[in-house]
Amino acid sequence: MALIVVSGAIANKLHQGGSAWVRLSYLLGLRRLGHRVHFVEQIAPQACVAHAFQFAGDSGCVGSSLEESRQAARSAQKTPRHTISVEDSANRAYFDHVMRGFDLSEESTLIPTDASGQAEIPGWLSDLADSATLLLNISGHLTLETLLRRFRRRVFIDLDPGFTQIWHASGNAAARLVGHNDYYTIAENIGRTGCGVPLAGIQWQTTRPPVVLDEWPVLPRPKLIRFTTVAHWRGPYGPLEFNGHTFGLKVHEFRRMLPLPQHVPAEFEMALDIDEADGKDLAALHANGWRIADPHESAGTPERFRQYVQRSGAEFSVAQGMYVQSRGGWFSDRTTRYLASGRPALVQDTGFSEHLPHQRGLVAFQTLEDAVEKAEGIVDNYNAHAKAARAVAEEFFDSDVVLGRLLKELRVEA
Repeated sequence: MALIVVSGAIANKLHQGGSAWVRLSYLLGLRRLGHRVHFVEQIAPQACVAHAFQFAGDSGCVGSSLEESRQAARSAQKTPRHTISVEDSANRAYFDHVMRGFDLSEESTLIPTDASGQAEIPGWLSDLADSATLLLNISGHLTLETLLRRFRRRVFIDLDPGFTQIWHASGNAAARLVGHNDYYTIAENIGRTGCGVPLAGIQWQTTRPPVVLDEWPVLPRPKLIRFTTVAHWRGPYGPLEFNGHTFGLKVHEFRRMLPLPQHVPAEFEMALDIDEADGKDLAALHANGWRIADPHESAGTPERFRQYVQRSGAEFSVAQGMYVQSRGGWFSDRTTRYLASGRPALVQDTGFSEHLPHQRGLVAFQTLEDAVEKAEGIVDNYNAHAKAARAVAEEFFDSDVVLGRLLKELRVEA
C-alpha cells in the first residue's frame, strides 16, 4: 500500500460539481485500489468569495438563497476579493462540503497562500510529502516550491492538451510543467502524425480520465429522451495562436450546432454558464429550441452534478476548438460519467475515434448533418445504445483499469 498525494482545484473551482468529480475520481479510485490518499490544494485570498450557494438536499452547503448567491457572484467578479480570508470564504465551505461528502475530511488539506502565492507549510504536511510514494499533480496545480520539492516523485497530469503544451512552448508560466519527473496527458494522439499538439520538449505518456464505476450506477431508462450537457459557453481560456494557426473556442463549435434541436425528435438542454455579454447567443439558443438550465443549481455540487447526469437520457456536447482542431484525442471526463450511468454520449470527435469505439453507446460526430443523423439513431435504438454506453465505460474508463495501468507504469506496487 502506497501513500499517494493528489493535488488539484476544488475550492478554486467554486460550485463546479463536474470539476470536483475529476479530482475525486483519482482519490476514490486510488483508495479503491487499496492505497492511502491525501488531497492537497492551495488557494490565494484573491480567489475567494464571501457568498455560497445553498441547495435543498445538499447537506453542508451554507449561505443565502440561490438568486442572492448569483447576484453576489456577479458582484464579486467586479470587485476586489482580497478582503475575504480563505477560512471565512465560500471556497472553504465548499471544499469542506465536498471532502466530507466522500469521507475525505481527514485526508485533505487546503493551504491558504498570501497574495504573492507563498505559504507557510506545517511540519506534519512536509513530513507527509517526504513519506509519499508520489504526487499526482493535476494540471500542475501545486506550485508551492517548498512543498513540491519534498516529494520524491512528481507526476504532472495534463487535462488541457494543446493549451498546456503551447503555453510551455511559448514560455508562458501558466503551463506549470517545470519540476516534475513524469508527464502524462489525455491527448492519446500526441506525437503522432496529424496531431497538432506540440511535444514542447517533453516526453509525454498517455492516460485516460478514470471513472469510479460504483459511484455511477446504471439507473432505469428515463421516460423522455433528453440530450444534456454541463458547459461553459466560451470555456476557461481564450484563443491561442501557434505556428501561424489560431485555435478557437468552444463557442465557435456550439454555434455550428445551433439548429440541431429543430431536426431531432428529442429535447436538448444545457446547464450552461454563459455571460450576459453573450445575450445574442443565448437568444439564438432559445430560438433554435435549446433549453437552458442554471449550471449552479443543476451541477453546483458533486451530488447535483451526478443527479443531473443520471436524470438525463443522453449527452450531446461539442469540444473546445483547440481539441477539435489539434486532433489530439482529448476526451471529456464529464462524458465518462454519462457512459458509466448507461447514458449514451454523442460528442464531437477530437481524434478519440482512433482509439475508442464510436458507433454505439459512445458516438462521435463531426458536422451538423452528422450529429442530426446520429442523434436520430440514438433515439430510435436507445436501449442498445444505453447498454453499450456502460460497456464502453467498463472497458476503457474504469478507474481500476486506468489507474492500475498508470501506477504500473510508474512502478508503484499494489
